[in-house]
Amino acid sequence: MSIPFFLLWLLSSPLFSLAAPSPRGYFINCGSKTDIQQDGITFLRDEGYALAGNLITLNRTDILSLLTTLRYFPHGPGKYCYEFPVTKGRKLLIRTTYFYGGFDGGIDPPIFDQIIDGTNWSVVNTTEDYKNGLSSYYEIIVIAIGKTISVCLASNEHTKAPASPFISSLELMNLDPSLYNSTDFGKYGLITVARSNFASDGDFLRFPDDPFNRYWQPFIDGNPTVEAHANVTTSGFWNQPPAKIFLSGSTTSRGKNLTLQWPPFSLPSNRYYVALYFQDSRTTSPYSWRVFTILIDGETFYQDLNVTTKGVTVYGTEWPLSGDIEVTLTPRSDMPVGPLINAGEIYQILPLSGTTLARDAMALQIFKQSLRNPPDDWNGDPCLPIAHPWSGIRCSQVNPVRVISLNLTGLSLRGILPKEIARLTALKELHLDKNEFEGPFPDLQDTFPKLRELRRDSADGV
Repeated sequence: MSIPFFLLWLLSSPLFSLAAPSPRGYFINCGSKTDIQQDGITFLRDEGYALAGNLITLNRTDILSLLTTLRYFPHGPGKYCYEFPVTKGRKLLIRTTYFYGGFDGGIDPPIFDQIIDGTNWSVVNTTEDYKNGLSSYYEIIVIAIGKTISVCLASNEHTKAPASPFISSLELMNLDPSLYNSTDFGKYGLITVARSNFASDGDFLRFPDDPFNRYWQPFIDGNPTVEAHANVTTSGFWNQPPAKIFLSGSTTSRGKNLTLQWPPFSLPSNRYYVALYFQDSRTTSPYSWRVFTILIDGETFYQDLNVTTKGVTVYGTEWPLSGDIEVTLTPRSDMPVGPLINAGEIYQILPLSGTTLARDAMALQIFKQSLRNPPDDWNGDPCLPIAHPWSGIRCSQVNPVRVISLNLTGLSLRGILPKEIARLTALKELHLDKNEFEGPFPDLQDTFPKLRELRRDSADGV
């Protein structure tokens, strides 16, 4: 399960300095035929990144230009992907943004799956946001496991026909390798649950204040607030938060606990990465540092944290959370001032599903390239997630994941059957009839040692 965020800047956005270098990565204006500038970043049209789907422009003047176009994909089986060339091992923050706008003549937005490579990322459900006139976004942090990365959408059991998966914008931002590096990104991704700037009721903090264009939402409750009086620097902070998050903080009186109900919604039972950020806002004094203990739902998260004007980050890599969460800062008994907190991040830890065996995946990619009209949903991982393989393909459900059936009957495919198809050595069923293959066929019965069923037209390969 993933937690959607609310974009609160549908109608206006601040001006940005043209001198600030743009974040590195891909910024895609889905469904658009032109590039646009938004918040100091150039968003490119999505031509060449998505090979299927239809383009729509919303007749709206009350929303950001970035939200006035979208791409939607067919209802039914199969997944439809954006694919990007990347550097293997690159750490990426991926953000998908959705604004329904009634593009299909309906009232409620469709509900569907989003997928990162071979892993189900989350269900996209923007119904409540849309009722409130808002768009929604989702984020995940992953590393590239190959030379390409795919972000896919697919219908699920909640996608009521004829509703279609859709997307408004897509961003892939390169992160510094040091960020969140206590996580084993070979096994896990981090789904953004909350990234909050405490004691702030202003705009989102994002690029150019955050060079990685992370969104820091304002969060204010009934606790007293304090503004910074010391110089703010973040050069030594873990995860490189933007300096502006330290301009304000939540605090309380001397001798009292500081309690926050954060995030402001219930969490599903899971393991979470939690990072909290602190910096004493007062004039430097070696006799009055803030020392306090951090508890999350009554469990000690960090004992006797000493917060100075230099600031500090504390984090937990696999913290179990469930339901409504309470963060409590308990001051040491001899402290002359109360505790303080400036910002926090929570990410849900997502186990990755892995990938199809490389030799099988490569064989299918070569087959795809040999076809003049490959199926529109032959993108992303061929076998995974299990619920969304390529059309006509069935795979094993044990590691390594192998292709065991290729049923292409009646797809009217045109092209050749390359010799590399022989790499599918786990294949048990091969149905090729009612297509228009050309050229000589491999000796199929001898090529696949486990083949039990073969169907082909008598004229194939003649």
